[in-house]
Amino acid sequence: MGGPNFYGARDLSLRLKTGFAQDDAFNLTINLLHMNSEFSIRIASESDLDILLAFMREYYAFDGHGFDEEKARAAVVRLLRDPELGRVWIIEDAAPGRTRTRASALRRVGYIVICFGYSLEWLGRDAFIDEFYLHEEYRGRGWGRKTMEFVEREAQALGVTTLHLEVVKENSSALEIYRRVGFKEHSSTFMSKWIARGASKPLGKHGY
Repeated sequence: MGGPNFYGARDLSLRLKTGFAQDDAFNLTINLLHMNSEFSIRIASESDLDILLAFMREYYAFDGHGFDEEKARAAVVRLLRDPELGRVWIIEDAAPGRTRTRASALRRVGYIVICFGYSLEWLGRDAFIDEFYLHEEYRGRGWGRKTMEFVEREAQALGVTTLHLEVVKENSSALEIYRRVGFKEHSSTFMSKWIARGASKPLGKHGY
């Protein structure tokens, strides 16, 4: 969930007064977009499959995971069709006035997934925040925090006692966000073993 630092409104005003550098036209466009953005989130459906796969491809490249679109498609469809497995939400920018109708104004900018489990240690139903991705221009602006707060409320309503997540060590900005919203790091080591017979998982740069 890391991303670049964007100029705030005060910085933008200062830059306009002092003249344009080579990239100022681009930064002006980005900042005007940020001033008129509106956080929105909704449950995903199968009609979102293509955009979900596009998000997954970007996210896996960012985090260094292996990606096989055919296998990913099958896994996503199964999750979307079975609410006992978990939930998938689409994060949208619902800024008014971008186009004539609100429906067409919505811009899909990310997604988040939780998958359910059950734990004696955590006293009941728990959930793993399996995937969370935001377009780069929406990072560092509070959208990650808003998404996590939303998911926490929804998980509580679904009877979840505990949320878990995994972060690659290099993603320091994501680690900081998760700490701020109350997640604690463990001294134990997360380990996995692929046991499906007759199937394989694409390997990423981390070797799994």
